[in-house]
Amino acid sequence: MKKTGFSFLVFFLLFYSSANAGSDSSHLRITLLTCSPGEELYSTFGHSALRVIDSATFTDKVYNYGTFDFNPDFYPKFIRGKLLYYLSVEDFIDFLYSYQLEQRSIVEQELNLSGEEKLKLNAALQLNAKESNKYYKYDFLYDNCATRIRDIVKHNVEGDIVIGNILPYPEVTFRALIHNSLNRGRMYWSKLGIDLLLGRGLDQVAQNEQTMFLPDYLYKGFDSAFVGGKPLAGAVNTVFNASPAAPPGKVFFTPFVVFAAGFMFFVALTLVRREWSKRLLGILDFLLILCTGLLGILLVLMWVGTDHILCRNNYNLLWAIPFHAIAAFFLRSNKKIVHQYWALSVLIYVLVLSFWVLLPQELNKDLVPVILLLGWRSWKQFKRTENAPKTTHLS
Repeated sequence: MKKTGFSFLVFFLLFYSSANAGSDSSHLRITLLTCSPGEELYSTFGHSALRVIDSATFTDKVYNYGTFDFNPDFYPKFIRGKLLYYLSVEDFIDFLYSYQLEQRSIVEQELNLSGEEKLKLNAALQLNAKESNKYYKYDFLYDNCATRIRDIVKHNVEGDIVIGNILPYPEVTFRALIHNSLNRGRMYWSKLGIDLLLGRGLDQVAQNEQTMFLPDYLYKGFDSAFVGGKPLAGAVNTVFNASPAAPPGKVFFTPFVVFAAGFMFFVALTLVRREWSKRLLGILDFLLILCTGLLGILLVLMWVGTDHILCRNNYNLLWAIPFHAIAAFFLRSNKKIVHQYWALSVLIYVLVLSFWVLLPQELNKDLVPVILLLGWRSWKQFKRTENAPKTTHLS
């Protein structure tokens, strides 16, 4: 259906709201819009927005806290954690059309607010949308398009909002909630990237209300909530039902499969025992150690050099040792300090694997073959330097 075809639906809803306003002199109808996930990583978790229909002025606006400018300095600001999001206001017909193009479904829940509460909430949204107020520094867990809606509704109703239990299970962590969404879309590589970059903060236990940082849980929270003994949200209405998407295809080349294959390739080269395989093994050892060190340096920079709070206290640095970036250039050195370095590396990898489940941060299980490989190759370097006076042969 074309964009213009929805004008009749919009006007019907406006008149319907006016006819049923009764004693509600606000002439407002406010709903929570929940949008289904998209194909891109930034849309994997869905989206939330507030819709305000004013039957007195015949306007139908969407207040969207998930807007950002994609300009030339987007990536530098994003990497440094300085990218500002802002509250945008657009006609509902335009908002709907954009999600139609992406084939993402939209459902809405009408907020059961009094006329005074609607006016108060609408005024707060309009105040937020002013140029001087609309920008905010995005925080994935605590300040995003969903939490902003939760908070502005919470602060503009009379009485406390009592939210029913929406936890999927007790003691669920933020990381587990994110994993559920990524696993559902079979986005295993994105899951690995998030697990590499985001540190211990993601392993905090999420309280009931905190789960509403995800649009699906904001929807569940509003659906279960009561204010003054009455439900916060009414029945769910499907605004746009996208065509059924084909289920995600089975992903064969998962991180674990790729890393395990890499480990077996190293084993195969060791068993060949030919001159060319030894040279290739030396090159691969250099690349493995160098890349691991460079990853460690990146994690350190994300920790201390950006505003991303979730990148701090990252226990991946236990295995992605930044000093490997230097050690890679001393793989043929027989100095005592190099021998001691590899001995320490072996000990670290043994401890990481031994105490895996006890670490304060949940490390991605697909990394096990990588850590085993690093431990094994560090052991080979240790034995080579130990036997250096006798032989320089490296198997």
